[in-house]
Amino acid sequence: MGSFSIWHWLIVLVVVLLIFGTKKLRNIGSDLGGAVKGFKEGMKEDAPRISEGGDTGGRTIDAEVKDKQHS
Repeated sequence: MGSFSIWHWLIVLVVVLLIFGTKKLRNIGSDLGGAVKGFKEGMKEDAPRISEGGDTGGRTIDAEVKDKQHS
């Protein structure tokens, strides 16, 4: 009951292809790829706002964090 061999994965692939068909799997793959691409573009759009330093003017703010202990 260890790991699966290549034959197990090939059988699973054939069963999935028979159930869903290649066209449906292609559509799912393209939808997933489009979502990932959109996410990456969204992250690139947010990056310049974050790297500008916001309202700090590019200065580094030194602060100390104190822990609150709840009793």
